Amino acid sequence: MVSLTGWWQRRSGPARIELYTRSTFHFLALAEMAILGASLTSGVAPAGPWLGLLALVAVHAVLCAVLQARGLDWLLGRRERPVGLLTAVATLSVGGAATALALHSDSSLLPGVDVSVLVVGLFTFGLGAMALAFRGTRPRLYSVLGAAVGMGAVCALLGLPGPAVAGFAAVVLVTSGVMVLTSGCAVWLLNVVRELDAARELQSQLAVAEERLRFGRDLHDVMGRNLAVIALKSELAVQLARRGRPEAVEQMVEVQRIARESQQEVREVVRGYRKADLAVELAGALSVLHAAGIDGTAEGDAGSALPPEVQSALGWVVREATTNVLRHSEARSCTIRLGTGASAVLSVDNDGVPEVGAGGTSGSGLNGLRERLATLGGTLDAESRAGAFRLTVTVPLSRPEVSSPIAQQSGLVV
Repeated sequence: MVSLTGWWQRRSGPARIELYTRSTFHFLALAEMAILGASLTSGVAPAGPWLGLLALVAVHAVLCAVLQARGLDWLLGRRERPVGLLTAVATLSVGGAATALALHSDSSLLPGVDVSVLVVGLFTFGLGAMALAFRGTRPRLYSVLGAAVGMGAVCALLGLPGPAVAGFAAVVLVTSGVMVLTSGCAVWLLNVVRELDAARELQSQLAVAEERLRFGRDLHDVMGRNLAVIALKSELAVQLARRGRPEAVEQMVEVQRIARESQQEVREVVRGYRKADLAVELAGALSVLHAAGIDGTAEGDAGSALPPEVQSALGWVVREATTNVLRHSEARSCTIRLGTGASAVLSVDNDGVPEVGAGGTSGSGLNGLRERLATLGGTLDAESRAGAFRLTVTVPLSRPEVSSPIAQQSGLVV
């Protein structure tokens, strides 16, 4: 049983819908031969005309099936438009209908045979197949109207009475319209399923890309300040060692401790468990600033009542801001303020900024913070002027759900 059903189970959803659609179109070819062949057996006709029309129906059904298969491939972008087959089916439909009507005008050739089913069927099944060689609603609509007008013209040229001409044209208009609509809806359904599958695949790729960006952002945030502190303390230890001061050993022990902490934090980032604690980050920032000879102070709310995700985001901001102060300025003072209300507002001010600015208002660090804050509906502003730099972060404490920045840019919700 597994071997019998495996060929179906291994197919994707769009592949199954496509197989179902193609099978339906091939079934229409069999239905054409059955219906139109049965119409030819409704009377007693000479073998010559009867076999000729039966062969015409068979050839017409086969050409329609091939046109539907290749037309579907063209609509799916797999081959060129089957113009030759389209012309052949159109010619055979009109020519076969005219031949049947001409033979029926001589009562001795097709006695008792109702050719109206054959004539209308050739136009109807032919239009159903030709609909797959057109792209868009307007060309298909024009083909149905053209078929009705062509049917009327053929009947008029063969000398049929006015009511018969109008009747044939009306029946072709209705039946061909239904067939073209059915074919168009089948193709539309197949395209919708393919687009949904492509969107799902894109959604998966965006989720992977976002996770990679998160990992890179977290790794940058974790290692940025720690490496700056290690470099600072190592330089201090070198200076102390050159002077023969015993404090150099203490500084190197501190470097060793920070290196081990960094190793543990990197492991937490890899496992996806890394969360920045605001209180710990504030204390660490002040300690590092003081070690670098910078007068660091923290003012305002401690942030203990903030939601965990807001505390984590602000903790990353404190870490990145401290790193920028150490790396991009010659600051003598740095003030960290936190205010809470309808929004949590964190600002970091420092002096000693060169004219180029303390890291500017962009860069991978600040851009990473903006992406992190965007998931909470927060904003980040950086301003450098008169030798001072201010970083201001605002995070609303009551907000609607916000999708990820990557999903917003792609029009999907991840």
